[in-house]
Amino acid sequence: MLPVQVNRLTVQEAGDRYVELVRAKTVTGALSPATAEVYARDVATFVRLAGPDRVLDDLTGEDVDAVLLAFARKPDERRKSDGQGKSTGKSTGKDTGQSAASQARFRRSVSALFRHATSAGWVHLDPMAASSVRARERGGLRPERRALTREQAEGLIEAAGSPAAPPAEATGSGAGRRRRADQRTDVRDALVVLLLTTLGPRVSELVRANVEDFYTNDGVRYWRIFGKGGRTRDVPLPDAVAAALDAYLGVRAGGDGEKALLLSWRGRRLARGDVQAVIDRVQRQVDPGRRRAVTPHGLRHTTATHLLADGTDMDAVRRVLGHSDLSTLGRYRDDLPGELEVAMGSHPLLRRRRGQAGRNDQAGPDS
Repeated sequence: MLPVQVNRLTVQEAGDRYVELVRAKTVTGALSPATAEVYARDVATFVRLAGPDRVLDDLTGEDVDAVLLAFARKPDERRKSDGQGKSTGKSTGKDTGQSAASQARFRRSVSALFRHATSAGWVHLDPMAASSVRARERGGLRPERRALTREQAEGLIEAAGSPAAPPAEATGSGAGRRRRADQRTDVRDALVVLLLTTLGPRVSELVRANVEDFYTNDGVRYWRIFGKGGRTRDVPLPDAVAAALDAYLGVRAGGDGEKALLLSWRGRRLARGDVQAVIDRVQRQVDPGRRRAVTPHGLRHTTATHLLADGTDMDAVRRVLGHSDLSTLGRYRDDLPGELEVAMGSHPLLRRRRGQAGRNDQAGPDS
């Protein structure tokens, strides 16, 4: 039912009210602070591009398309300047705007704003329904396949399982100085890579993990993961991951009572950015032929892709990743090289026929 009277808020007023609501959800645990800030940043960008003084209800699908296109062409602000006109981020020379992933995220943020505006009576109709701009129409940008291949993932895991030599004890003039809280960062790095690659947690879930979140039941180690919206899930650890956890806990210093599982060498909880540094450090030990840059979220895709490709029940994969809906898995299932050929080479409707042909070959021409 349409609202009797629309509250004709300006784009700026609507954006401010929506961001305030989003940030309030962090208090109840419905949203993480990091997610709320992403929404807030996207809404602020939308307000600037749409025009802060325009009335929200006056925006049409064409207006939304214009905003989405403007955002697509907008330079990536994550590539900061060092103050001398030089970019500190990596560039291939082909970067002309936002990545496809950033464009898709921005569109989701704008859609969420208008969904709320529709229910709150700020607009008569949601203009997103009339928006025609999609990722391919915005320059055809496609993100690189995020999941690692089996060879690349195994190379990363093998490199993580080959820890460097323990640090030597301080001697000479340096003797007697306070030891770092975590001298065995290689053991910690191995655990980080194994958890990300085999269980696929969100990076926020990984850095929030505490030692007490890991427990044993009937001889099986579990990780109680505190995920989005205040939901929890208990995920059993593969034996190799449980062994890596025990190895790390054996060398992890308390950090003055710090309960966080993953500590920096200073004894403080790892931050989200530290996790990428860990992955990059382990990647440098991978054979170049099996090495490919990957993000923590790319390893989440790797977990989903290989579990599903191996025939793992979809609902089990959903529970491991912490999704509330099976349909979400579609975004995490990436194509693997040669996968289609293998599937058609072992077609279920032709297996009996191949078996019969094999028996005939064994019988020979004179049987």
